[in-house]
Amino acid sequence: MPRVSDEHLAARRQQILDAARRCFLRDGFHNTSMQDVIREAGLSVGAVYRYFPSKYNLVTAIAQAVIGGADQVFAELARHEPPLPLTEVLARALAYVDSQTGPDGVLRLAIQVWSEAQRDPALADFVRATYRGFRDHFVAIARRAREAGELPVDADPEAAGAALFGLIPGYFMQRILTGQPDRHTYLAGVRTLLTGSATSPVSG
Repeated sequence: MPRVSDEHLAARRQQILDAARRCFLRDGFHNTSMQDVIREAGLSVGAVYRYFPSKYNLVTAIAQAVIGGADQVFAELARHEPPLPLTEVLARALAYVDSQTGPDGVLRLAIQVWSEAQRDPALADFVRATYRGFRDHFVAIARRAREAGELPVDADPEAAGAALFGLIPGYFMQRILTGQPDRHTYLAGVRTLLTGSATSPVSG
């Protein structure tokens, strides 16, 4: 029997994940069965179960995909040289959010992941660790902002980082649930709160 290439295996796995993502976006986690994913993927039962023995495995893989892109963006913001002003950090983070909140955007699945984590202890552990990692990036950003003089010398980076990170899910929850505010309006509001001016010269 010819050996199946790693590229073929990776492509087949991605085919299943893409099918699951479409199902989850269309019908939600709870209303999607493994049979639904199998039909959507156009594969045999054995082919799908070879890669994902259960819906939990699919949900976790989707969650990892949702999270991976955001973690890379936030890590790059934390390492940027020279350190970015806090409003610029937020502008760039929200630009990424906007790219992922359309009808097929992965952040729409993030809300479902949060909901599923309330009833699945294993997924809850995964989500908890992941979001702590996100927050750590923003703590690092706040620490660098304090060193650069943007925050007071007695500022607590843990507190400032947690608050800054909290602005991001706050934005995309509003965007997904109500369609508002747009990114420029939200950034103007944050700039007003942080600097007293809605016209700070930052991108966004």
